[in-house]
Amino acid sequence: VGVVGRSSAESVAYLMLSLIPARFSVAVLFVVACFVSTSMGTSVGTITLIVPIATAVSETSGFSLALCVASVIGGAMFGDNLSFISDTTIAAGIALPAAIASLALILVVSFHQDPGAAIIKPYNLIQLIPYLLVLAGGIAGIQVFVVLLVGIVSGAIIMLGSGQTTPWEMLTNMGSGTSGMFETSMVAILVAAMCALIRENGGFDVLLNVIHRIFRGKRGGQFGVGLLVTLLDIATANNTVAIVMANPIAKEISEDYGISARKTASLLDTFSCISQGILPYGAQMLVALSAVHELGYELSAFEVMPLLFYPSMLFISSLICIFLLPERGDRVKAKK
Repeated sequence: VGVVGRSSAESVAYLMLSLIPARFSVAVLFVVACFVSTSMGTSVGTITLIVPIATAVSETSGFSLALCVASVIGGAMFGDNLSFISDTTIAAGIALPAAIASLALILVVSFHQDPGAAIIKPYNLIQLIPYLLVLAGGIAGIQVFVVLLVGIVSGAIIMLGSGQTTPWEMLTNMGSGTSGMFETSMVAILVAAMCALIRENGGFDVLLNVIHRIFRGKRGGQFGVGLLVTLLDIATANNTVAIVMANPIAKEISEDYGISARKTASLLDTFSCISQGILPYGAQMLVALSAVHELGYELSAFEVMPLLFYPSMLFISSLICIFLLPERGDRVKAKK
């Protein structure tokens, strides 16, 4: 994340907070988290950047700290879901209605609280350029590596040119990021090896037999895929790892039930994000609570969880998509 991401995220947040009335500050936090996470492709990184601002909003405007933090977590998960450079990108048709419903609930809840003064802090519009370039590149369909490189280089030039960081500090941040990717790679290798052992010893066959007994039909198979990745995410507390583990089993389920590969991938991503967004011991929650604690405040995960509207709305949206909306093939048959 580093200095580049922090300064740019602060500019986005303070720009919107200065333009929007204080009564809508919590909704602004949700929207800012959506935008930053969509650009960065990481919910945890976004939470690290925006939670301190959410804490300041709570202190200045008088809104519930739990609501402010929950809005940031929800927005960060939504942005990560739709990011062009994320490893957990899901279908916009499922996530967007959930985000709109979540924003409406945030407005309803925040309107019952009396806002104080708005936060007015300086911001630099030039620092928004890296985010806008990444978004534009993703929408244009440019290769992900090129988009990331453009974002990094433009951010580095802007931050170095404006004196916001030093070359040494930037290299240190790049080293930390590389170290984190190495850990992620090792986890992926270990998970792949574990899945091979489970398959070799008949574990996959047991899971498939259970799913076949409980879930009937194509829609039942889709829900079975969602339930499978949800349970794995609860066990691992990492939605990326849960997707990697569930993928080979989900592939066999999709072949047995006639579920398209695109639909299967969407189900894996969606349901893993639903559970990850509300886990009290998940990385998103722990990072948010840690940031709040470092600022001298105390907040429990169980205070935040009831206000996590986005994962709940995403679950409802997913169920509607599975059980109520007609499949694309069904629409074709109906036209015929």
